[in-house]
Amino acid sequence: MKLSGAGNDFVIIDNRQGTVQADARFVERVCARRLSVGADGLLLVENPSDPAQADFRMRYFNADGGEAETCGNGARCISRFAHVNGIAGENMRFETLAGVYESEIRGERVRVQMSDPKDMRLDFPLALRGGEFKVSFANTGVPHVVFFCESVDDVDVVGLGRQTRYHADFAPAGTNANFVTVTGRNSMRIRTYERGVEDETLACGTGSIAAAILGGARGVVQSPVTLRTQGGFDLTVSFELVGESAQSIHLEGDARIVYVGELRQDAWDY
Repeated sequence: MKLSGAGNDFVIIDNRQGTVQADARFVERVCARRLSVGADGLLLVENPSDPAQADFRMRYFNADGGEAETCGNGARCISRFAHVNGIAGENMRFETLAGVYESEIRGERVRVQMSDPKDMRLDFPLALRGGEFKVSFANTGVPHVVFFCESVDDVDVVGLGRQTRYHADFAPAGTNANFVTVTGRNSMRIRTYERGVEDETLACGTGSIAAAILGGARGVVQSPVTLRTQGGFDLTVSFELVGESAQSIHLEGDARIVYVGELRQDAWDY
């Protein structure tokens, strides 16, 4: 099944029988646009380690074949997948490498409670080829640098994003790069360069969370924050600031079923 959440698209497979051995080559080939299904990433539904604590386990792979800790929009899409396929009810719990998430189905929208952020840092200098920039950082399951800009429409997202993603300060894992403009007390515009996709994507859930909580910590927005993504969809992030961190983080947005199909060997064997 293919789903799209705020412009992020995912191939999702029920792998509770262990049919798919998701090595990097398989994931990269299936996610290749024009040649195969095409997607920002691939998600597997697998059996949980403890069925008493979770309905299933989520595994997330970026389009480059690398397995990542989590994905915010992927978490929402896999929740809807699990619900429509009878794997879980309207309220569910599932395992990720970043912790156990809880989600709620609200029609075609899904609200997910995410893990608390780590290593929040505000307004520190980052030297890039275009000069020195003041940035902030949070690990919201995966690492995110956030640039607060006058206008995201005037930013070289790919150029600055790629420099930031591979910057020595964030080696060896690298980081995602987000560019945000505050448009109101409870609103932002956001564009994201995603690690693993290695390009600008139409949306990023964990990036939107990072932007919202860092904006809250800087005092420029307050919860809940609605972020207009590059794909034209809105994501809503709610949170509570606690000292120098945040908790009770929820991400809500659309999770649309694009199609249901059968994946043939030609999708990856080329």
